[in-house]
Amino acid sequence: MVPAIVDIEASGVGRGSYPIEVGLALPTGKTHCFLIRPEPEWTRWDREAEVMHGLNRGVVEAHGRGAPEVASRLNDILRGTTVFSDGWGFDVSWLAALFEAAGILQRFRVEPLSSLLDDERMRLWDRVRAQVEEELGVNRHRASTDALILQLTYVRTCGLVETTP
Repeated sequence: MVPAIVDIEASGVGRGSYPIEVGLALPTGKTHCFLIRPEPEWTRWDREAEVMHGLNRGVVEAHGRGAPEVASRLNDILRGTTVFSDGWGFDVSWLAALFEAAGILQRFRVEPLSSLLDDERMRLWDRVRAQVEEELGVNRHRASTDALILQLTYVRTCGLVETTP
């Protein structure tokens, strides 16, 4: 089974941070990416986070979608499913902020990606992820790209473990 993966880019880390981009990699191989326009009360902006994801506040404000639209789209795509995250503690809180701002109930579950990984897969993870990133020629840290990298890494580590004598 190929898991659905979610990745979130945010204004920063910790108290007062909020989601600015949500990326999905679905079991079908399809990806989705949504920029989120900050709510008026979402004011914290961390320049270090901006350097990581390459999104400045002006771009997010100009091109982002409102919280209700993004939350509704996520529910439409993921309703009734479980999606996995490698940054579960952060991503769950950022999704909660998104859905709270939207005034919409989240209709899917988010679980830690680590719950799918046994010791053998964990041992292979970093090496396989680096190979996937190199093959994809990834040169930016964005939500849908990161979700796809995580999904492909999971699939490859599963194949390596299942075929290793």
